Amino acid sequence: MTALQKVSGYLLLTLFALHFAACNGPQEADDTIPSEQKEMMGKVAENYANIVFANYQDARKAAEKLQSSVDKFIANPTEENLEKAKLAWIAAREPYGQTETFRFSNGPIDSKNGPEPLLNAWPLDEALIDYVRPGSGGASEGQGVNIINDTDGFPEITEEALLEMHEYQGNEANVTVGFHAVEFLLWGQDFADPSNGKPGQRPYTDYISGSEGTNSNQQRRAEYLEICADLLVKYLSQLERDWDPEVENNYRQEFLNLPPENAVRNIMNGIGILSKAELSGERMITPVANGQEDEHSCFSDNTDRDIVNNAKGIRNVVTGSYLRLDGTTVSGPSIIELTAEVDEELSSQLATVSEESMNKVEQIPAPFDIAISKETLENPGPIMEAVEVLQNQGDKLSEAASVMGLTISTALPE
Repeated sequence: MTALQKVSGYLLLTLFALHFAACNGPQEADDTIPSEQKEMMGKVAENYANIVFANYQDARKAAEKLQSSVDKFIANPTEENLEKAKLAWIAAREPYGQTETFRFSNGPIDSKNGPEPLLNAWPLDEALIDYVRPGSGGASEGQGVNIINDTDGFPEITEEALLEMHEYQGNEANVTVGFHAVEFLLWGQDFADPSNGKPGQRPYTDYISGSEGTNSNQQRRAEYLEICADLLVKYLSQLERDWDPEVENNYRQEFLNLPPENAVRNIMNGIGILSKAELSGERMITPVANGQEDEHSCFSDNTDRDIVNNAKGIRNVVTGSYLRLDGTTVSGPSIIELTAEVDEELSSQLATVSEESMNKVEQIPAPFDIAISKETLENPGPIMEAVEVLQNQGDKLSEAASVMGLTISTALPE
């Protein structure tokens, strides 16, 4: 099979996956699974819950540091304080990127009323939020919808107004809050030639009222940024509480009360879908095919780290180990060990592909927009090599579930 045929196959698989729902609905206990295996599944589920809680707690703490940096910048808008806020955003993405592995798992992050679209929705139509270079802002440009600069339509910048406009008119690109709204408000649009390696260059004077040579509505822009940073902390705090072992009647307790095989099925659905469809497809194949506007963090050029951390999140669950921000480790029984209970060779293969997936994503050149400028579906390179391994990992996870007596999906839910 040629490289082009392989790449085309990946793309078709990803598109095909959009038509299938993940198999993670409520299911009865399976009496065909041996009790010893169920006991091990219960231990894996408990360790997973500990990892989820620790990861969301780290993400909340990092978001609070971002919130503090944003507040300091708004109070004293200098170039130095803008750079500190940017660094805090990048730091906050490190733990948050690893939490993406908890999606598609029938959990609170992307349940019917879950906060995922309000945390990490992308790509966004920046013209809905603030000024853009003419002709570059997406679907809302020219329709008179621009929250910061439309003082008649939006006389006050409030949390309620931003949430009401989120995905307005049913358009998923109408993103008003979340990490990438903050990113745009800190970096601005990125028009740099990818070869120079620079991200967006929004001037700090965009936040100083009355500054010459900069854009108007500086105070409204600051209010918008502050609300978005506050919401990140709010939603991550809720997810932390959902998994906190000290909180009664939360999702963690519900999860640990599931039949252990159903809990493990949910876990493996999440990492299987992220590996084979969402990360490798939506976040890697799509920008290779369509260009910079579809990369995850296109304003800050942080996409390479997004990919690495998403892959790391999968590996955390597969290996049953999470390295916390404070340097301590949460670890316990893993998917690899559970697989070994029934098929040692397959367990070894899963361990190998898990390690290889990290090696491959870490080899993707940074910044990501340079990497995609040198790679196409017809001429694949490091990105598509990583895609292949991530999709192989999804297949191995499906095989591992099968030998445990489970059926999972590696396709994106509808």
